[in-house]
Amino acid sequence: QVQLVESGGGVVQAGGSLRLSCAASGRTFSNYNMAWFRQTPGKEREFVAVISWSGDRQFYEDSVKGRFTISRDNAKRTVNLQMNSLKPEDTAVYYCAADSIWKGSPMVARSARYNYWGQGTQVTVSS
Repeated sequence: QVQLVESGGGVVQAGGSLRLSCAASGRTFSNYNMAWFRQTPGKEREFVAVISWSGDRQFYEDSVKGRFTISRDNAKRTVNLQMNSLKPEDTAVYYCAADSIWKGSPMVARSARYNYWGQGTQVTVSS
């Protein structure tokens, strides 16, 4: 069993920054890729970014490349999402997710691959 708890959401003006954090407990955190997804009402959950279990590889959705940075601290069992130059279209509930496969390769953007999810944290970007 894995528990994921997100924090750091809030309201920010366009062009501002937020840092989301996800604290994990349960199985060995350092052996699993971790990802961030987001969802707005009436839409499918959308992939944002993924980081490898070792932290040496990251992959981003095109619209956030160059603005968002995913990182992890395996000793602290946390994964973070630094979001800069925020836009109103970044407004969503952001979810932390853990890969279902031990040291999974390749990393994937499909939500079905991730079997543990946090409760979500709201990010609102005002124009």
